[in-house]
Amino acid sequence: MAVTRLTAQEPIVRMRGITKRFLGNTVLQGVDLDLYAGEVHALVGENGAGKSTLMRILAGVHTADEGRVELDGRPVSFSAPRQAQAAGISIVHQELNLLGDRTVAENVFLGSEPVRYGRVDRRRMESDTVALLEELGVVGISPRTLVRRLSVAQRQVVEIAKALSSDVRVLAMDEPTAALADNEVELLYRLVRRLCDHGIAVLYVSHRLVEVFALSHRITVLKDGMLVISRPSGGLTGDELVRHMVGRSFEALFPPRAKDSELGATRLRLSGCGNEKLRDIDLEVRAGEIVGLAGLQGAGRSAIARAVGGSEPFTVGTVEVDGAPVRLRSPRAAVRAGIAYVTEDRKGEGLALRQSVRDNALLVRRAAFGGRSRGWSRGISKLLEAMTVVARSPDQEVRFLSGGNQQKVVLAKWLAVEPKVLVVDEPTRGVDVGAKQAVYELLRGLARSGVAIVMISSELPELIGMSDRVLVLHDGRIAGELPAGPTEEAVMRLATGHVTPKEAA
Repeated sequence: MAVTRLTAQEPIVRMRGITKRFLGNTVLQGVDLDLYAGEVHALVGENGAGKSTLMRILAGVHTADEGRVELDGRPVSFSAPRQAQAAGISIVHQELNLLGDRTVAENVFLGSEPVRYGRVDRRRMESDTVALLEELGVVGISPRTLVRRLSVAQRQVVEIAKALSSDVRVLAMDEPTAALADNEVELLYRLVRRLCDHGIAVLYVSHRLVEVFALSHRITVLKDGMLVISRPSGGLTGDELVRHMVGRSFEALFPPRAKDSELGATRLRLSGCGNEKLRDIDLEVRAGEIVGLAGLQGAGRSAIARAVGGSEPFTVGTVEVDGAPVRLRSPRAAVRAGIAYVTEDRKGEGLALRQSVRDNALLVRRAAFGGRSRGWSRGISKLLEAMTVVARSPDQEVRFLSGGNQQKVVLAKWLAVEPKVLVVDEPTRGVDVGAKQAVYELLRGLARSGVAIVMISSELPELIGMSDRVLVLHDGRIAGELPAGPTEEAVMRLATGHVTPKEAA
Protein backbone atom coordinates (compact mmCIF):
# COMPACT_ATOMS: atom_id res chain seq x y z
CA MET A 1 0.00 0.00 0.00
CA ALA A 2 2.88 2.37 -0.80
CA VAL A 3 0.64 5.13 -2.11
CA THR A 4 0.91 8.87 -1.56
CA ARG A 5 -1.60 11.61 -2.23
CA LEU A 6 -1.27 13.39 -5.55
CA THR A 7 -0.11 16.95 -5.02
CA ALA A 8 -1.69 18.27 -8.23
CA GLN A 9 -5.47 18.57 -8.46
CA GLU A 10 -5.65 16.08 -11.29
CA PRO A 11 -7.62 12.83 -11.16
CA ILE A 12 -5.89 9.47 -10.98
CA VAL A 13 -8.53 8.11 -13.36
CA ARG A 14 -10.43 10.03 -16.01
CA MET A 15 -13.19 8.21 -17.94
CA ARG A 16 -14.71 10.04 -20.91
CA GLY A 17 -17.62 9.16 -23.21
CA ILE A 18 -17.87 5.57 -21.98
CA THR A 19 -20.41 3.61 -24.01
CA LYS A 20 -21.16 -0.10 -23.70
CA ARG A 21 -23.64 -2.35 -25.50
CA PHE A 22 -24.67 -5.93 -24.80
CA LEU A 23 -26.47 -7.79 -27.61
CA GLY A 24 -27.46 -4.48 -29.17
CA ASN A 25 -28.77 -3.07 -25.88
CA THR A 26 -27.01 0.14 -24.80
CA VAL A 27 -26.33 -0.04 -21.05
CA LEU A 28 -23.94 2.95 -20.89
CA GLN A 29 -24.02 5.97 -23.14
CA GLY A 30 -21.36 8.68 -23.10
CA VAL A 31 -20.59 8.53 -19.36
CA ASP A 32 -17.81 10.65 -17.79
CA LEU A 33 -16.22 9.92 -14.40
CA ASP A 34 -13.20 11.29 -12.49
CA LEU A 35 -11.54 9.61 -9.50
CA TYR A 36 -9.18 11.56 -7.22
CA ALA A 37 -6.61 10.33 -4.70
CA GLY A 38 -7.83 10.14 -1.11
CA GLU A 39 -11.47 10.56 -2.11
CA VAL A 40 -14.59 8.39 -1.85
CA HIS A 41 -16.66 8.79 -5.00
CA ALA A 42 -20.15 7.31 -4.64
CA LEU A 43 -21.81 5.90 -7.75
CA VAL A 44 -25.57 5.61 -7.32
CA GLY A 45 -28.67 4.84 -9.36
CA GLU A 46 -31.44 2.29 -9.71
CA ASN A 47 -30.79 -1.31 -10.76
CA GLY A 48 -30.02 -1.29 -14.46
CA ALA A 49 -28.64 2.26 -14.38
CA GLY A 50 -25.20 1.00 -15.50
CA LYS A 51 -23.24 1.33 -12.24
CA SER A 52 -21.78 -2.17 -12.17
CA THR A 53 -20.96 -2.09 -15.88
CA LEU A 54 -19.02 1.17 -15.51
CA MET A 55 -17.17 -0.26 -12.52
CA ARG A 56 -16.29 -3.43 -14.43
CA ILE A 57 -14.99 -1.47 -17.40
CA LEU A 58 -12.68 0.39 -15.03
CA ALA A 59 -11.51 -2.93 -13.50
CA GLY A 60 -10.91 -4.66 -16.85
CA VAL A 61 -13.83 -7.09 -16.63
CA HIS A 62 -15.50 -5.47 -19.66
CA THR A 63 -14.11 -3.36 -22.50
CA ALA A 64 -15.87 -0.15 -23.53
CA ASP A 65 -17.27 0.01 -27.06
CA GLU A 66 -16.64 3.75 -27.19
CA GLY A 67 -14.83 6.32 -25.07
CA ARG A 68 -11.49 6.34 -23.30
CA VAL A 69 -9.95 5.67 -19.90
CA GLU A 70 -6.92 7.62 -18.71
CA LEU A 71 -4.64 6.74 -15.80
CA ASP A 72 -2.43 9.60 -14.60
CA GLY A 73 -3.28 11.41 -17.82
CA ARG A 74 -2.22 8.56 -20.11
CA PRO A 75 -4.69 6.44 -22.12
CA VAL A 76 -5.05 2.84 -20.93
CA SER A 77 -7.04 -0.13 -22.16
CA PHE A 78 -7.60 -3.22 -20.03
CA SER A 79 -8.81 -6.48 -21.56
CA ALA A 80 -8.58 -8.48 -18.32
CA PRO A 81 -8.79 -7.78 -14.56
CA ARG A 82 -5.15 -8.82 -14.08
CA GLN A 83 -4.05 -5.95 -16.35
CA ALA A 84 -6.07 -3.47 -14.31
CA GLN A 85 -4.66 -4.89 -11.06
CA ALA A 86 -1.12 -4.50 -12.41
CA ALA A 87 -1.94 -0.84 -13.00
CA GLY A 88 -3.22 -0.46 -9.43
CA ILE A 89 -6.98 -0.81 -9.99
CA SER A 90 -8.94 -3.49 -8.09
CA ILE A 91 -12.58 -4.30 -7.44
CA VAL A 92 -14.30 -5.84 -4.41
CA HIS A 93 -17.44 -7.52 -5.72
CA GLN A 94 -20.69 -7.80 -3.75
CA GLU A 95 -20.35 -11.58 -3.98
CA LEU A 96 -16.94 -12.05 -2.38
CA ASN A 97 -14.40 -13.99 -4.47
CA LEU A 98 -12.56 -15.92 -1.78
CA LEU A 99 -11.67 -19.59 -1.39
CA GLY A 100 -13.25 -20.84 1.81
CA ASP A 101 -10.94 -23.80 2.34
CA ARG A 102 -7.76 -21.77 2.05
CA THR A 103 -6.21 -19.59 4.73
CA VAL A 104 -6.43 -15.81 4.98
CA ALA A 105 -2.82 -15.47 3.81
CA GLU A 106 -3.35 -17.85 0.88
CA ASN A 107 -6.35 -15.81 -0.27
CA VAL A 108 -4.59 -12.46 0.13
CA PHE A 109 -1.65 -13.55 -2.05
CA LEU A 110 -3.52 -15.92 -4.36
CA GLY A 111 -1.69 -15.91 -7.70
CA SER A 112 1.14 -13.73 -6.38
CA GLU A 113 2.63 -15.91 -3.65
CA PRO A 114 6.17 -14.97 -2.52
CA VAL A 115 8.67 -17.65 -3.47
CA ARG A 116 11.96 -18.70 -1.88
CA TYR A 117 14.23 -21.41 -3.25
CA GLY A 118 11.50 -22.43 -5.70
CA ARG A 119 8.84 -22.89 -3.01
CA VAL A 120 6.09 -20.70 -1.64
CA ASP A 121 7.53 -18.71 1.26
CA ARG A 122 4.71 -19.20 3.75
CA ARG A 123 6.46 -17.40 6.58
CA ARG A 124 6.85 -14.24 4.51
CA MET A 125 3.32 -14.59 3.09
CA GLU A 126 1.86 -14.75 6.59
CA SER A 127 3.98 -11.91 7.97
CA ASP A 128 3.10 -9.71 4.97
CA THR A 129 -0.59 -10.50 5.55
CA VAL A 130 -0.29 -9.45 9.19
CA ALA A 131 1.40 -6.21 8.07
CA LEU A 132 -1.43 -5.46 5.65
CA LEU A 133 -4.08 -6.11 8.30
CA GLU A 134 -2.22 -3.92 10.79
CA GLU A 135 -1.99 -1.16 8.21
CA LEU A 136 -5.78 -1.38 7.95
CA GLY A 137 -6.03 -1.16 11.72
CA VAL A 138 -7.46 -4.70 11.98
CA VAL A 139 -6.46 -7.09 14.74
CA GLY A 140 -7.75 -10.51 15.68
CA ILE A 141 -7.60 -12.15 12.25
CA SER A 142 -4.90 -14.82 12.03
CA PRO A 143 -3.28 -15.31 8.62
CA ARG A 144 -3.60 -19.07 9.18
CA THR A 145 -7.37 -19.07 9.72
CA LEU A 146 -9.50 -20.72 7.03
CA VAL A 147 -11.67 -18.09 5.32
CA ARG A 148 -14.85 -20.15 5.76
CA ARG A 149 -14.51 -19.63 9.51
CA LEU A 150 -14.63 -15.83 9.20
CA SER A 151 -17.66 -13.58 9.48
CA VAL A 152 -18.88 -11.70 6.39
CA ALA A 153 -17.29 -8.49 7.69
CA GLN A 154 -13.95 -10.25 8.22
CA ARG A 155 -14.11 -11.65 4.69
CA GLN A 156 -14.60 -8.09 3.43
CA VAL A 157 -11.40 -7.18 5.26
CA VAL A 158 -9.56 -10.05 3.55
CA GLU A 159 -10.84 -8.89 0.14
CA ILE A 160 -9.54 -5.37 0.83
CA ALA A 161 -6.19 -6.70 2.09
CA LYS A 162 -5.97 -8.80 -1.08
CA ALA A 163 -6.40 -5.66 -3.18
CA LEU A 164 -3.81 -3.77 -1.13
CA SER A 165 -1.26 -6.56 -1.60
CA SER A 166 -0.95 -5.47 -5.22
CA ASP A 167 -0.27 -1.79 -4.39
CA VAL A 168 -3.77 -0.66 -5.25
CA ARG A 169 -4.35 2.99 -6.12
CA VAL A 170 -8.03 2.77 -7.08
CA LEU A 171 -10.43 0.44 -5.25
CA ALA A 172 -13.96 -0.12 -6.55
CA MET A 173 -16.44 -1.51 -4.01
CA ASP A 174 -19.81 -2.93 -5.12
CA GLU A 175 -22.50 -2.88 -2.36
CA PRO A 176 -19.93 -3.66 0.36
CA THR A 177 -22.42 -3.44 3.26
CA ALA A 178 -25.29 -5.41 1.66
CA ALA A 179 -24.61 -8.53 3.74
CA LEU A 180 -23.26 -6.84 6.88
CA ALA A 181 -24.97 -6.43 10.24
CA ASP A 182 -25.25 -2.90 11.60
CA ASN A 183 -22.36 -3.33 14.03
CA GLU A 184 -20.15 -4.58 11.18
CA VAL A 185 -20.87 -1.60 8.94
CA GLU A 186 -18.87 0.75 11.18
CA LEU A 187 -15.82 -1.48 10.71
CA LEU A 188 -16.13 -1.06 6.95
CA TYR A 189 -16.51 2.71 7.36
CA ARG A 190 -13.23 2.83 9.28
CA LEU A 191 -11.49 0.77 6.61
CA VAL A 192 -12.72 3.02 3.80
CA ARG A 193 -11.58 6.13 5.64
CA ARG A 194 -8.19 4.56 6.30
CA LEU A 195 -7.84 3.78 2.58
CA CYS A 196 -8.46 7.44 1.84
CA ASP A 197 -5.85 8.45 4.40
CA HIS A 198 -3.35 6.45 2.34
CA GLY A 199 -4.30 8.34 -0.82
CA ILE A 200 -6.34 5.57 -2.41
CA ALA A 201 -9.28 6.58 -4.58
CA VAL A 202 -12.42 4.62 -3.66
CA LEU A 203 -15.31 4.16 -6.10
CA TYR A 204 -18.24 3.19 -3.88
CA VAL A 205 -21.50 1.70 -5.18
CA SER A 206 -24.37 1.49 -2.70
CA HIS A 207 -28.17 1.67 -2.49
CA ARG A 208 -27.99 2.87 1.12
CA LEU A 209 -28.17 6.65 0.97
CA VAL A 210 -27.22 7.01 4.64
CA GLU A 211 -23.78 5.54 4.02
CA VAL A 212 -23.41 7.38 0.71
CA PHE A 213 -23.62 10.68 2.58
CA ALA A 214 -21.62 9.40 5.56
CA LEU A 215 -18.63 8.31 3.44
CA SER A 216 -18.50 10.06 0.09
CA HIS A 217 -16.82 13.27 -0.96
CA ARG A 218 -18.55 13.28 -4.34
CA ILE A 219 -21.60 11.58 -5.81
CA THR A 220 -22.32 10.61 -9.41
CA VAL A 221 -25.83 9.58 -10.42
CA LEU A 222 -26.55 7.32 -13.40
CA LYS A 223 -30.01 6.74 -14.85
CA ASP A 224 -30.79 4.48 -17.80
CA GLY A 225 -27.09 4.24 -18.65
CA MET A 226 -26.56 8.01 -18.81
CA LEU A 227 -24.87 10.53 -16.52
CA VAL A 228 -27.36 12.68 -14.61
CA ILE A 229 -25.15 14.66 -12.21
CA SER A 230 -21.72 14.53 -10.58
CA ARG A 231 -21.37 16.83 -7.58
CA PRO A 232 -19.70 17.19 -4.17
CA SER A 233 -21.84 15.31 -1.65
CA GLY A 234 -22.02 18.35 0.62
CA GLY A 235 -24.00 20.18 -2.08
CA LEU A 236 -26.81 17.60 -2.20
CA THR A 237 -29.65 16.68 0.12
CA GLY A 238 -31.13 13.20 0.35
CA ASP A 239 -34.34 14.38 -1.29
CA GLU A 240 -32.44 15.97 -4.19
CA LEU A 241 -30.42 12.80 -4.70
CA VAL A 242 -33.53 10.62 -4.83
CA ARG A 243 -35.15 12.98 -7.35
CA HIS A 244 -32.10 12.72 -9.60
CA MET A 245 -32.15 8.92 -9.33
CA VAL A 246 -35.83 8.16 -9.82
CA GLY A 247 -37.50 11.43 -10.79
CA ARG A 248 -39.54 11.64 -7.56
CA SER A 249 -38.98 13.18 -4.15
CA PHE A 250 -38.12 10.95 -1.21
CA GLU A 251 -41.44 11.60 0.51
CA ALA A 252 -43.31 10.64 -2.66
CA LEU A 253 -41.87 7.12 -2.42
CA PHE A 254 -44.09 6.29 0.57
CA PRO A 255 -47.79 5.39 0.18
CA PRO A 256 -50.29 7.30 2.36
CA ARG A 257 -50.51 6.10 5.95
CA ALA A 258 -53.62 4.41 7.27
CA LYS A 259 -56.32 6.50 8.94
CA ASP A 260 -57.51 5.37 12.35
CA SER A 261 -60.96 4.70 10.94
CA GLU A 262 -59.41 2.24 8.46
CA LEU A 263 -57.83 0.09 11.18
CA GLY A 264 -59.49 -3.04 12.52
CA ALA A 265 -59.29 -4.92 15.80
CA THR A 266 -56.02 -5.95 17.43
CA ARG A 267 -54.50 -8.86 15.51
CA LEU A 268 -51.24 -9.30 17.45
CA ARG A 269 -50.87 -8.67 21.18
CA LEU A 270 -47.74 -9.30 23.25
CA SER A 271 -48.17 -9.00 27.02
CA GLY A 272 -45.21 -9.10 29.42
CA CYS A 273 -43.15 -11.08 26.94
CA GLY A 274 -39.45 -11.73 27.32
CA ASN A 275 -36.50 -14.06 26.97
CA GLU A 276 -32.78 -13.75 27.62
CA LYS A 277 -32.60 -10.77 25.19
CA LEU A 278 -35.95 -9.08 25.91
CA ARG A 279 -37.86 -7.88 28.98
CA ASP A 280 -41.44 -6.78 29.59
CA ILE A 281 -42.46 -6.43 25.96
CA ASP A 282 -46.02 -5.12 25.56
CA LEU A 283 -47.04 -4.58 21.96
CA GLU A 284 -50.28 -4.39 19.98
CA VAL A 285 -50.76 -4.22 16.23
CA ARG A 286 -54.16 -3.72 14.68
CA ALA A 287 -55.42 -5.08 11.37
CA GLY A 288 -54.36 -2.68 8.64
CA GLU A 289 -51.60 -1.10 10.72
CA ILE A 290 -47.83 -0.91 10.16
CA VAL A 291 -45.92 -0.58 13.43
CA GLY A 292 -42.22 0.25 13.13
CA LEU A 293 -39.57 -1.04 15.53
CA ALA A 294 -36.59 1.29 15.94
CA GLY A 295 -33.46 1.09 18.08
CA LEU A 296 -29.71 0.71 18.01
CA GLN A 297 -28.00 -2.54 17.03
CA GLY A 298 -28.62 -5.11 19.77
CA ALA A 299 -31.48 -3.17 21.36
CA GLY A 300 -33.92 -6.02 20.66
CA ARG A 301 -35.65 -5.19 17.37
CA SER A 302 -34.64 -8.39 15.56
CA ALA A 303 -34.98 -10.37 18.80
CA ILE A 304 -38.70 -9.49 18.85
CA ALA A 305 -39.00 -10.51 15.20
CA ARG A 306 -37.33 -13.87 15.82
CA ALA A 307 -39.43 -14.51 18.93
CA VAL A 308 -42.70 -13.75 17.16
CA GLY A 309 -41.48 -15.84 14.22
CA GLY A 310 -40.85 -18.79 16.53
CA SER A 311 -37.12 -19.18 15.95
CA GLU A 312 -36.07 -17.73 19.34
CA PRO A 313 -39.27 -18.07 21.39
CA PHE A 314 -40.40 -15.96 24.33
CA THR A 315 -39.90 -17.74 27.63
CA VAL A 316 -42.34 -15.56 29.60
CA GLY A 317 -45.50 -13.62 28.76
CA THR A 318 -48.47 -14.27 26.51
CA VAL A 319 -49.00 -13.91 22.79
CA GLU A 320 -52.43 -13.55 21.19
CA VAL A 321 -53.47 -13.57 17.55
CA ASP A 322 -57.00 -12.28 16.94
CA GLY A 323 -57.65 -12.51 20.68
CA ALA A 324 -56.71 -16.20 20.99
CA PRO A 325 -53.59 -17.29 22.94
CA VAL A 326 -50.92 -18.97 20.82
CA ARG A 327 -47.69 -20.80 21.70
CA LEU A 328 -44.87 -19.85 19.32
CA ARG A 329 -42.39 -22.63 20.07
CA SER A 330 -41.16 -23.03 16.49
CA PRO A 331 -41.37 -21.33 13.08
CA ARG A 332 -43.93 -23.94 12.00
CA ALA A 333 -46.09 -23.12 15.04
CA ALA A 334 -45.88 -19.42 14.15
CA VAL A 335 -46.94 -20.07 10.55
CA ARG A 336 -49.89 -22.18 11.69
CA ALA A 337 -50.88 -19.37 14.08
CA GLY A 338 -51.05 -17.00 11.11
CA ILE A 339 -47.67 -15.29 11.54
CA ALA A 340 -45.12 -14.78 8.77
CA TYR A 341 -41.55 -13.68 9.54
CA VAL A 342 -39.37 -12.27 6.74
CA THR A 343 -35.76 -12.49 7.90
CA GLU A 344 -33.23 -9.71 7.30
CA ASP A 345 -30.80 -12.20 5.67
CA ARG A 346 -32.48 -12.59 2.30
CA LYS A 347 -29.82 -14.73 0.63
CA GLY A 348 -28.59 -16.68 3.64
CA GLU A 349 -31.96 -17.57 5.21
CA GLY A 350 -34.73 -16.29 2.96
CA LEU A 351 -34.02 -17.97 -0.38
CA ALA A 352 -32.80 -21.23 -1.89
CA LEU A 353 -30.77 -19.47 -4.57
CA ARG A 354 -30.39 -22.46 -6.91
CA GLN A 355 -34.07 -23.33 -6.86
CA SER A 356 -36.70 -21.81 -9.11
CA VAL A 357 -38.78 -18.76 -8.38
CA ARG A 358 -41.87 -20.96 -8.07
CA ASP A 359 -40.25 -23.45 -5.69
CA ASN A 360 -38.96 -20.62 -3.49
CA ALA A 361 -42.40 -19.08 -3.33
CA LEU A 362 -43.85 -22.43 -2.22
CA LEU A 363 -41.18 -23.26 0.38
CA VAL A 364 -43.05 -22.15 3.50
CA ARG A 365 -46.43 -23.52 2.46
CA ARG A 366 -44.97 -26.94 1.71
CA ALA A 367 -42.94 -26.98 4.94
CA ALA A 368 -45.83 -25.91 7.16
CA PHE A 369 -48.72 -27.73 5.52
CA GLY A 370 -47.03 -30.43 3.40
CA GLY A 371 -47.83 -31.72 -0.05
CA ARG A 372 -47.26 -30.35 -3.52
CA SER A 373 -50.66 -28.88 -4.18
CA ARG A 374 -51.18 -28.56 -7.92
CA GLY A 375 -53.77 -25.85 -7.27
CA TRP A 376 -51.34 -23.85 -5.18
CA SER A 377 -48.65 -24.16 -7.82
CA ARG A 378 -51.06 -22.41 -10.19
CA GLY A 379 -52.02 -19.92 -7.49
CA ILE A 380 -48.41 -19.01 -6.82
CA SER A 381 -47.94 -18.00 -10.45
CA LYS A 382 -50.85 -15.57 -10.08
CA LEU A 383 -49.37 -14.25 -6.84
CA LEU A 384 -45.96 -13.65 -8.44
CA GLU A 385 -47.66 -11.90 -11.34
CA ALA A 386 -49.69 -9.70 -8.98
CA MET A 387 -46.48 -8.75 -7.18
CA THR A 388 -44.85 -7.83 -10.53
CA VAL A 389 -41.90 -10.19 -10.03
CA VAL A 390 -39.72 -9.73 -13.11
CA ALA A 391 -38.32 -13.12 -14.16
CA ARG A 392 -37.89 -14.98 -17.41
CA SER A 393 -40.37 -17.54 -16.10
CA PRO A 394 -41.42 -19.04 -12.73
CA ASP A 395 -38.88 -21.80 -13.45
CA GLN A 396 -35.90 -19.41 -13.54
CA GLU A 397 -33.38 -19.86 -10.70
CA VAL A 398 -33.92 -17.11 -8.17
CA ARG A 399 -30.19 -16.30 -7.97
CA PHE A 400 -30.43 -14.66 -11.40
CA LEU A 401 -33.04 -12.10 -10.27
CA SER A 402 -32.28 -8.53 -9.20
CA GLY A 403 -32.24 -7.72 -5.48
CA GLY A 404 -35.65 -6.10 -5.66
CA ASN A 405 -37.22 -9.09 -7.38
CA GLN A 406 -35.55 -11.50 -4.97
CA GLN A 407 -37.12 -9.55 -2.11
CA LYS A 408 -40.54 -9.84 -3.77
CA VAL A 409 -40.05 -13.61 -4.00
CA VAL A 410 -39.23 -13.74 -0.28
CA LEU A 411 -42.44 -11.84 0.46
CA ALA A 412 -44.41 -14.07 -1.92
CA LYS A 413 -43.13 -17.13 -0.05
CA TRP A 414 -44.80 -15.84 3.10
CA LEU A 415 -47.91 -14.41 1.47
CA ALA A 416 -48.59 -17.88 0.08
CA VAL A 417 -49.63 -18.94 3.60
CA GLU A 418 -52.10 -16.02 3.82
CA PRO A 419 -50.80 -14.59 7.11
CA LYS A 420 -52.73 -12.49 9.59
CA VAL A 421 -49.51 -10.95 10.93
CA LEU A 422 -46.42 -10.12 8.86
CA VAL A 423 -43.09 -9.34 10.55
CA VAL A 424 -40.51 -7.89 8.12
CA ASP A 425 -36.89 -7.29 9.14
CA GLU A 426 -34.95 -4.94 6.82
CA PRO A 427 -37.36 -5.50 3.89
CA THR A 428 -35.42 -3.30 1.44
CA ARG A 429 -31.79 -4.07 2.35
CA GLY A 430 -29.68 -4.13 -0.81
CA VAL A 431 -32.62 -2.97 -2.95
CA ASP A 432 -32.41 0.10 -5.18
CA VAL A 433 -34.59 3.16 -4.60
CA GLY A 434 -37.07 2.42 -7.40
CA ALA A 435 -37.55 -1.18 -6.24
CA LYS A 436 -37.95 0.05 -2.66
CA GLN A 437 -41.05 1.93 -3.67
CA ALA A 438 -42.55 -1.27 -5.08
CA VAL A 439 -41.91 -3.00 -1.73
CA TYR A 440 -43.48 -0.06 0.13
CA GLU A 441 -46.58 -0.21 -2.05
CA LEU A 442 -46.81 -3.96 -1.53
CA LEU A 443 -46.58 -3.68 2.26
CA ARG A 444 -49.16 -0.89 2.42
CA GLY A 445 -51.46 -2.89 0.14
CA LEU A 446 -51.19 -5.87 2.48
CA ALA A 447 -52.06 -3.65 5.42
CA ARG A 448 -55.12 -2.34 3.58
CA SER A 449 -56.21 -5.95 3.09
CA GLY A 450 -56.23 -6.42 6.88
CA VAL A 451 -52.76 -7.80 7.58
CA ALA A 452 -51.06 -6.46 10.73
CA ILE A 453 -47.44 -5.58 9.94
CA VAL A 454 -44.41 -5.17 12.20
CA MET A 455 -41.56 -3.53 10.29
CA ILE A 456 -37.88 -3.22 11.26
CA SER A 457 -35.47 -1.01 9.34
CA SER A 458 -32.08 0.53 10.06
CA GLU A 459 -32.92 3.36 7.65
CA LEU A 460 -34.82 5.81 9.84
CA PRO A 461 -36.34 7.83 6.96
CA GLU A 462 -37.81 4.57 5.62
CA LEU A 463 -39.13 3.46 9.01
CA ILE A 464 -40.66 6.87 9.71
CA GLY A 465 -42.15 7.14 6.22
CA MET A 466 -43.82 3.73 6.38
CA SER A 467 -44.97 3.41 10.00
CA ASP A 468 -48.33 4.35 11.49
CA ARG A 469 -46.62 4.23 14.90
CA VAL A 470 -43.00 3.74 15.96
CA LEU A 471 -41.93 1.75 19.02
CA VAL A 472 -38.35 2.45 20.08
CA LEU A 473 -36.30 -0.19 21.88
CA HIS A 474 -33.39 0.33 24.25
CA ASP A 475 -31.50 -2.40 26.10
CA GLY A 476 -34.10 -5.11 25.45
CA ARG A 477 -37.09 -3.01 26.50
CA ILE A 478 -39.56 -0.75 24.74
CA ALA A 479 -38.31 2.73 25.67
CA GLY A 480 -41.34 4.50 24.25
CA GLU A 481 -43.91 4.93 21.50
CA LEU A 482 -44.03 7.77 18.98
CA PRO A 483 -46.97 8.69 16.73
CA ALA A 484 -46.81 8.71 12.93
CA GLY A 485 -44.13 10.89 11.38
CA PRO A 486 -41.72 11.48 14.28
CA THR A 487 -38.41 13.20 13.68
CA GLU A 488 -35.21 11.19 13.48
CA GLU A 489 -33.96 13.13 16.49
CA ALA A 490 -36.97 12.05 18.57
CA VAL A 491 -36.35 8.40 17.68
CA MET A 492 -32.65 8.58 18.49
CA ARG A 493 -33.20 10.30 21.83
CA LEU A 494 -35.32 7.34 22.91
CA ALA A 495 -33.00 4.80 21.30
CA THR A 496 -30.03 6.08 23.28
CA GLY A 497 -32.01 5.91 26.56
CA HIS A 498 -31.49 9.54 27.51
CA VAL A 499 -35.08 10.80 27.58
CA THR A 500 -38.62 9.69 28.34
CA PRO A 501 -41.18 9.23 25.55
CA LYS A 502 -42.87 12.51 26.55
CA GLU A 503 -39.56 14.42 26.36
CA ALA A 504 -38.66 12.83 23.00
CA ALA A 505 -41.95 13.87 21.44
